[in-house]
Amino acid sequence: MASERLSSILSHLSPAKSGVAAITTKNPDDVVITLAIRTPLAKSGKGGFKDTPLDYLVYSLLKRVLEKSRIDPQLIEDICMGNVSNAKAAYIVRAASLGAGFPVTTGGSSVNRFCSSGLKAVQDIANQISMGSIDVGLAIGAESMTEGGDRLEKPFHDEIIQNSEANDCMQPMGQTSENVGRDFNISREAQDKYAAESYQRAERAQKAGWFDEEIVPISTILKDPKTGEENRVSITRDEGPRYGTTFESLNKIRPAFPQFGDKSTGGNSSQVTDGAAAILLMKRSKAIELNQPILAKFVGATVAGLAPRIMGIGPTIAIPKLLSKFNLNLETDIDIIEINEAFASMAVYCLNTLQIDHAKMNVRGGAIALGHPLGATGARQIVTGLSECRRQKKKILLTSMCIGTGQGMAGLFVNEQL
Repeated sequence: MASERLSSILSHLSPAKSGVAAITTKNPDDVVITLAIRTPLAKSGKGGFKDTPLDYLVYSLLKRVLEKSRIDPQLIEDICMGNVSNAKAAYIVRAASLGAGFPVTTGGSSVNRFCSSGLKAVQDIANQISMGSIDVGLAIGAESMTEGGDRLEKPFHDEIIQNSEANDCMQPMGQTSENVGRDFNISREAQDKYAAESYQRAERAQKAGWFDEEIVPISTILKDPKTGEENRVSITRDEGPRYGTTFESLNKIRPAFPQFGDKSTGGNSSQVTDGAAAILLMKRSKAIELNQPILAKFVGATVAGLAPRIMGIGPTIAIPKLLSKFNLNLETDIDIIEINEAFASMAVYCLNTLQIDHAKMNVRGGAIALGHPLGATGARQIVTGLSECRRQKKKILLTSMCIGTGQGMAGLFVNEQL
């Protein structure tokens, strides 16, 4: 602890660092991640969590957090859950935490910024720690898409939709994908080729066991759809990867949104999925005091807005904004990149526009192959990205996602398990 404090004092006396040197400096007040785990991702409506309500999924993950971290739950002061589709999310996280063994003194809240909700929860907890509001906090992202989606039940007020961009906020996500494909000339061929690569990467990663360290098995009840018989099962692996997927097989699939265009399909769009992820955060000094393993440093996150009708390209707005804040270069400074694959249209656009080395991006596949549980993805990307950083012994992780209604968000992390 004394050496950490001395390092902090010396850093203030020495010339200011910038870029990678600045973000990799270790100080006692750094916000760090000491645990990053997730559930398997299961097919919505027919997979391993089809009979698992959101409250039980969250409860089960919270129990695994306490088991894996071995931290005294009395020390965790707040839990923030990213969730999109469930209006009762704040009730759920509070009740599930109490049931899982957290004390009444541990707070609970929910946040919803659509597909970035998991990252938003991490940002919320990190900011509280940084400001001294709490010492230890837990961020989770969780979604049961089996239980329902996030579609608008009725149009906005007439006066609101007189503004064309406000009106565009009502466009279905499939329509925005077709807008991106059409506006930026991203062909069906390019989208299917990208999707095939995502499936092949996920298959390779799953067969090699790369996901094993990031996934915690979940015990739950599964009903036989024919007999109604209930059986307790343990869900241990992602259900999304389709082994043997090729460009040729994807190219045969019919368009999913023919009323809007002919490029996005069920094969090159993200899967509808149930799942959850958890990130435990605290200051570096607290982690050392508690003898908690320091997996990574949270550097920062930001959000940016853009036209709702092309919401998919959000990462191309958010990523440069975030990197500029830390004087970082995407090509030379970033080692591993996780960008959500809401649709291949947006993934291809981001890859090309930002001139990303594809070898760095979604190394284990993305949401097209693994699934996209809306509120969980922002946290899931951190879990997967840090695991990949450890595997490759790389340092700098960047995560980003597009956000419905026209936004993008990005997060930056330093892996410390080299």
